[in-house]
Amino acid sequence: MVVLSPSLLSYPTLHFFRFDPGRNGRGMPGRKNSNQSKKFPKKIRVCCCFPAKPSSQNVLWRRDLLFFALSSSLSTLFPSSGCLAQEDVRTASLVDEINAYSYSYPVELPSKKFLFKWVESRKPERYSSAAPLSPDARLRIVSERVDIVDNLVIAVTIGPPNIQFLKSKDTKTWAAKDVADSVLSDKSALRVTSSQRMTESSVLDAHTSEIDGEQYWYYEYLVRKSPTRSAQESNLYRHYVASTAEREGYLYSLSASTPSQQWTKMGPFLEQTVASFHLLPPTDNYVPPYKDPWRFW
Repeated sequence: MVVLSPSLLSYPTLHFFRFDPGRNGRGMPGRKNSNQSKKFPKKIRVCCCFPAKPSSQNVLWRRDLLFFALSSSLSTLFPSSGCLAQEDVRTASLVDEINAYSYSYPVELPSKKFLFKWVESRKPERYSSAAPLSPDARLRIVSERVDIVDNLVIAVTIGPPNIQFLKSKDTKTWAAKDVADSVLSDKSALRVTSSQRMTESSVLDAHTSEIDGEQYWYYEYLVRKSPTRSAQESNLYRHYVASTAEREGYLYSLSASTPSQQWTKMGPFLEQTVASFHLLPPTDNYVPPYKDPWRFW
């Protein structure tokens, strides 16, 4: 919020608050890993000197200065990103009672008359019957929805932590980067080692937040893709944002992704989806991951 005072004092001071967008201008944190749960905006003070006695010319000059300051501050507060994220978006919610989590996802931009074309490719299912993401079947995908037209994917996975990165059982000591590495080390369809799987991806950012007393680890990363005729190899990345929470010795993760070429357009919506992900209190329909590991239906 910008507050401008019409006072005609000799030395008025205008205060502006500017949100620091970090490295990419989208409000995401910088590349440095951080476990801080809150970041505060930067305060800018603009001082200007006026004559002690007002006159009609001085009043007009002050008015022009105030309008200039207002327009300048607004451009700082709300930088133009040229993406759809500035528009109002209608969302829908998914509640998975089997695994006890929920999240919201975008369905429409009314002002743009734009509709997302989501298809539920994998309905929520229990961990024991879910499709594995690696040959060792540690990490499994329990639900997924895709937008084939706009090349968007939202997926929820469950798996045990990798003790190579998360050695302590005290989750409060876990760093967000280590949680990201733990999840990504098990996320590969290739028969390769954990270290080789990690070379497929590159973590850009990671931080921790506490919501309702629960730890959530957020991270952003790129995944390399195979070259095709239509794109250069250096540009073949898929851009991900993800959130992970721990319950009963398992990591529950939601990831949302799109090709890096359209991240500016679709990325902010995926960030909102990831931010909405949270674990729910278990109900009678809840099935913990360790229950009936032999059951595949």
